[in-house]
Amino acid sequence: MSKTFMYFAYGSNLLTKRLHVQNPSAVKRGCGKLKDFQLDFNYYSKRWKGAAATIVPKEGAYVWGAIYEIDNEHIPSLDNQEGVHDNVYFPLEVDVETLEGAFTKCRVYQQCNNPPACDNLANLPDDRKPSAVYLNLIRRGAVESNLPEDYVKFLHNIADNGYDGEVDVKMNIT
Repeated sequence: MSKTFMYFAYGSNLLTKRLHVQNPSAVKRGCGKLKDFQLDFNYYSKRWKGAAATIVPKEGAYVWGAIYEIDNEHIPSLDNQEGVHDNVYFPLEVDVETLEGAFTKCRVYQQCNNPPACDNLANLPDDRKPSAVYLNLIRRGAVESNLPEDYVKFLHNIADNGYDGEVDVKMNIT
């Protein structure tokens, strides 16, 4: 049995510094595309002062993200960070397509209670908008992870709730 697992990050954990807060063994192995899912925002996060990212099934859509290799001993800390025990997210095993066209089995997290997918993230309902500070962290992580330029542009078109103040994260996010 392997001593590590592969993890697909599409939200704030795109930024390695953020993931390392609770998962110091994480090593970025590249980026990839999760097919037949769409990025969305739903659950209000007190930590981030706005809606948190999720993935929702949608045929023909895709979500870009970073692929990390993490020691198995950090599964509990990653689950804790994602709120698994509070029924905020649940883990899935998915096939992520790499830039080279290969597929990698990865652990990913999806929110437990997802509304129907929002087709236009530039026009999210107010209660589903992420905070500006959270969305900017995702954008920084996307650039750090070398996600495709058109996907980074897509992230810049997502509406936020305007909040850009302090958040409850044990790291300096600036």
